[in-house]
Amino acid sequence: MPSPTVDIIVPVWNHPFETRACLAAILEFSPDARLIIVDNGSSRETELMLEEFSEPLGEKALFITTERNIGLVPAINRGLASSDGDFAIIVRPNVIVSNGWLRGLLDAGGMPGTGIVSPVFRGSGAPPLARPLPRFPLMETFSLSFATLLIKGELLKLVGGFDEGLDNGEWCLRDYLRRAETRGYHTCVIAQPELVCSRETVYGSPERRQEQIRTSHDRYLARWGVAHHYCLYFGSEADAADFSETLAAIAAAARKGHRFTLLLHRRQFNEFRRRGWIALHTAIVLCRLPILGARRSLERQFAALQTVDPDLIPVRGAEDVEFPGAAAAICLSEIVAIHQNGCSHPAQWDNALEVE
Repeated sequence: MPSPTVDIIVPVWNHPFETRACLAAILEFSPDARLIIVDNGSSRETELMLEEFSEPLGEKALFITTERNIGLVPAINRGLASSDGDFAIIVRPNVIVSNGWLRGLLDAGGMPGTGIVSPVFRGSGAPPLARPLPRFPLMETFSLSFATLLIKGELLKLVGGFDEGLDNGEWCLRDYLRRAETRGYHTCVIAQPELVCSRETVYGSPERRQEQIRTSHDRYLARWGVAHHYCLYFGSEADAADFSETLAAIAAAARKGHRFTLLLHRRQFNEFRRRGWIALHTAIVLCRLPILGARRSLERQFAALQTVDPDLIPVRGAEDVEFPGAAAAICLSEIVAIHQNGCSHPAQWDNALEVE
């Protein structure tokens, strides 16, 4: 079987020494990939360095320039539009790749149903992303960064580039994940490679950045609706072996940005672990209740979660299940029915729950 073709896109704006180190590491540890360098209106010093760097590479590199700084997302889109490989990988200049980095991303990206893959990071500029659980090298996620990102070529052809009207971070990435999910492509984070990410210099006024984030947030909500955080308690008598259908609906909702905290009795938690359900998605968190004082612990954990997130929605596993400390808990069957009836837009969840 022939090796997949890979385009590595590096959007550059100044910082010539940092950028040279990034490009040199890419060439050393991924020599068969094609390099797409997008010079986003850099200074003459950086421009000369990039020309010098890319000239000896011939057809192994594509050098794109813009007359001015058009912004991060438009620069990335320029690179993506020029990619025709099986995979496109975005690498920011403040990231240093290492041995085996490409193989790890490609192995995950080649899995059926996977369209987007993120590594994890360390270093002074490491983004605060959700990470896979120990002993689980890959998990689905709804948490990404532009620092380094793999996009499957077939997905790129279907949905195109990022929305340039959104921010350079969270809301633009969330929008892309939702667009990918509508096409049946999931997003994953892998434990290896762990790439080094140095601190990025931030320019512009904080007020302008905050306004862009607010505007992007509002546009995202208008397009996709509000994502909720649910706290589920199934009851002490529930058999975790019967949860397959429920967990499928929960995982599907997590792919749309919803978060779930599951409060499980020890027997249920052990069954989840035995079946591999403890690593379904980084947005699905399991909390094990103790054998002794389970009710008191449940009330305490739920109260702590509510303190952090006042909008937390308590959910009981069935109509006859009591959720201690949460008298207003809704029934899980309502949420599952909403999703199974084709409510792919979270706003439809809101409307359906309001009716109830």
